[in-house]
Amino acid sequence: MIWIQILAYCGIGIFVLVTALKFLRYSLMPLHLRWELYPVPHEKYKAEHGGSYYEETEWWKKPMETSFIGELKEMLLEMLFIKRAFEYNRPLWYLTFPFHAGIYLMLLWFVLIFASAVHFVTGFGIDTTSIASLVFPVGVALLTFGSATLFLNRVIDRKLRTYSSMADYFNLLFILAVAVTGIIAWRVDTDFSYAKSFAVSLITFSPALGLPASVALHTALLSLLVAYIPSTKMSHFIAKYFTYHKVLWEDVPNVGTSPIRDKIREVLSYKVKWSAPHIREELTWAEEATTLEPVLEIRAVSERRRR
Repeated sequence: MIWIQILAYCGIGIFVLVTALKFLRYSLMPLHLRWELYPVPHEKYKAEHGGSYYEETEWWKKPMETSFIGELKEMLLEMLFIKRAFEYNRPLWYLTFPFHAGIYLMLLWFVLIFASAVHFVTGFGIDTTSIASLVFPVGVALLTFGSATLFLNRVIDRKLRTYSSMADYFNLLFILAVAVTGIIAWRVDTDFSYAKSFAVSLITFSPALGLPASVALHTALLSLLVAYIPSTKMSHFIAKYFTYHKVLWEDVPNVGTSPIRDKIREVLSYKVKWSAPHIREELTWAEEATTLEPVLEIRAVSERRRR
């Protein structure tokens, strides 16, 4: 079963590497246009009523008071409970929440199995296999239900079908296949002895015991899925982090010698890549914002149209 181990190592390695590279690429992108929609969850004393530190007189002379707890609360509500889908698309939430809850419970199951394996090898910690036995059936049931219903919803719902690509259907079917093979593997590994021994082999870099065909198939598919996720839109959790922290919640003021001033200066030096009656392609963004010629040209066009 050495090939299963190699596949598992490759799946984990590719996931970590591609995820890290994506995070690095996003972090090095130019400054984004901030939305500055309030309330911002990390604003202390202001977020509760939708205010901002801009309400204060001479706010630029006062230190910003932030709350990590407020931001963490908002992040967890969105990550764990899919808050925005619940608020703005309740029918979809009934399908996507079980899907995401199933993923989180399966991740917890992996942690418990590996914690149990670490305990077996080192004696450190406790054997968490019994807890994993309770988590797995709930997690795999939710994941199976969520992936199957989301797939059917994309097929049935005309609006979703309009902008669904083949990759969207494939991704859900791939996850469904992993969930179903997990249920089949569970029938021959009800106490997770094979799962635990395989985790031990990965930790100790030792040969794995012979796995039943159903367990081997599930492990292979799961390893391929782990390697596949970062290269697809299923890795949206990376972009979501930057969307929230650098677009929605970024409110560092551009005053004095703030580092954000240098970033703004860099962005304003970029050349405009498109043209329109009010935009000239050869100018920089700073020049576009300060020259009167485009404005005068728009006025002239408007006058001609009136005539």
